[in-house]
Amino acid sequence: MKNITVIGTGYVGLVSGAGISDFGHQVSCVDIDESKIASLKKGEIPIYEQGLESLVKRNVDANRLTFSSDVSNAIKDADVVFIAVGTPQDDEGNADISAVLKVAETIGSSLNGYKVICTKSTVPIGTGRKVIEAINKTSGPSAQFDYVSNPEFLREGAAVRDFTHPDRVVIGADSQKAFDFMKDVYHPLYVNETPVLHTNIETAEMIKYACNAFLALKISYINEIANFCEEVGADVFNVAQGMGLDGRISPKFLHPGPGYGGSCFPKDTNALASQAEAAGVPLQTIRGAIDANGIQQNRMVQKLRRLMEGSFENKIIAVLGLSFKPQTDDIRESPAIPMIRSLLEEKASVKAFDPVSNDNMKSIFPNVEFLQDVNSAVADADAAVIMTDWNEFRGMDISRITSLMKTPIILDTRNILNTDELDSSGVIYDNVGRKKTNA
Repeated sequence: MKNITVIGTGYVGLVSGAGISDFGHQVSCVDIDESKIASLKKGEIPIYEQGLESLVKRNVDANRLTFSSDVSNAIKDADVVFIAVGTPQDDEGNADISAVLKVAETIGSSLNGYKVICTKSTVPIGTGRKVIEAINKTSGPSAQFDYVSNPEFLREGAAVRDFTHPDRVVIGADSQKAFDFMKDVYHPLYVNETPVLHTNIETAEMIKYACNAFLALKISYINEIANFCEEVGADVFNVAQGMGLDGRISPKFLHPGPGYGGSCFPKDTNALASQAEAAGVPLQTIRGAIDANGIQQNRMVQKLRRLMEGSFENKIIAVLGLSFKPQTDDIRESPAIPMIRSLLEEKASVKAFDPVSNDNMKSIFPNVEFLQDVNSAVADADAAVIMTDWNEFRGMDISRITSLMKTPIILDTRNILNTDELDSSGVIYDNVGRKKTNA
């Protein structure tokens, strides 16, 4: 068992801290936000993530997981310190690592013996060396520590399982001692033969960015193919199915829609592209994916405009789904945001419903009417647009829904509705790369 300190109790820090404590280690999750720590001590989880509440409770009850705002003492008590603070995108598209470096300086001033300092935050390639410099700046020449890059690969909505049953663990460490320390941290995974990849620091940092950028690229690719399908009468569902059966491609992330969003893909693709350009190696494919994603989001607005014969003014539009994906309340870079913004700018009235994200979106659009169920959202609406593929939208009674609407117009940006049912119900509809209303 090791004593672990995780600095930062956001999405990555809280999932990682709870997951590591479940491996049998003693974990302290710390944050300078005292109100957040007070809430966590009361058992209040600040994010919606399947399985996280029970994971936290189990390990708190077992006295393996604690929360504190005393960062310095938590560092002193630790064998391994994880940095899990935010790296938001700045105005130039780069990742802002100021919080990471500030934490590194705090770590340096709190060192009291050998420790492994590990970054979980997604950071640009080369950040590890800057963290080492920042620690050395405040620690003095006698400091004993090793630095490790240990990127996370957590999908929102499935993060708990992704942490406890990962495809691989990447450990970027220049010393064997640090690598062995980290193998002990992940001992349950190691003994179960989860692949543990030992690289240098820069390679580990690159793996994280390269993975996220490739997945974003795959989404933008299938979205463009879907748009092409619409022009030539092909069905992107069958196209994606045929592609996915090729073992070299796989079906994952071949799901067309309104464009990618969330806390990772938009930020990480921009950061990687910006860093590559600064290094004189522009990533044309990634820039293409970024541009295609913006075009796709705008295309959804144009689709709805065509369905409504050109104007949103004085119309009531029901927006179903606000989070960027199901099973999370995260609305960061959600495709629903540009959709709602366009509707409001063109003087439409917006009624919205999401199973868990209403309150989060209310902070951005206080003038939107947020409802507590689908039926209330679509009542008297001139059109409805599905922006998130929550299961309850998949199972909607189309006849019931359209009977409540002023006009039976539905834009299904997630391709979750049965087109035969839509046809038989007399719905005017469109989707992404599939069959649509015959005009």
